Amino acid sequence: MKDALFLRLRKRLAVQPQAMITLGDICQLYWDGEREEALKRMPIYQTKPTDGNLIIIDIMQVIKRLRSVYPDVELDVQGAPQIIVEVLNPRKKSNPILVAMVWLLLFIGSGLAIMNFHTDVSMMQVHERIYYLITGEKSHQPLWMQIPYSIGIGLGMILFFNHIFQKKINEEPSPLEVELFMYQQSLDQYYIQNENKENQRTKQ
Repeated sequence: MKDALFLRLRKRLAVQPQAMITLGDICQLYWDGEREEALKRMPIYQTKPTDGNLIIIDIMQVIKRLRSVYPDVELDVQGAPQIIVEVLNPRKKSNPILVAMVWLLLFIGSGLAIMNFHTDVSMMQVHERIYYLITGEKSHQPLWMQIPYSIGIGLGMILFFNHIFQKKINEEPSPLEVELFMYQQSLDQYYIQNENKENQRTKQ
């Protein structure tokens, strides 16, 4: 077999419980165009209830399986050496009362955070001072400044997070999405390091 088999593991895969994971599920592959479909159907791993929610499949498992069928094939492996397989176990329905309590807690907490910040920076006195500098009159309730300022806080949060409910304003990721992406990458690295049994050996 002179033609090399090119393999590239995908980064992540989601499967149903007790699914059979095939080579085509976890790999992008290219051969001579004729044997690819058969290779894609090659079984690699059968998920079990004892596996939990995450499974790490190492490229060495794939190579071992391929060598058992095609011992003379020339392999050209590219990309990441592991793939994370997430088992989509059924989720419990959310409790409306618990959701309402969490929403209320977050609403009150964010409101208190904004009020405490304004107290720390003496925002009321700043508004009064700006009002006096512009109009020459003193007022303890400069509403024509406070109302637009309050609306501006809400609009600023919408622009910052780049979302209006479920709709995005533009294609640029929000800072929250970037942080979640970085957090997910750190989790993936942790899983690869700690869940992959091939990375952990104890010599007696």
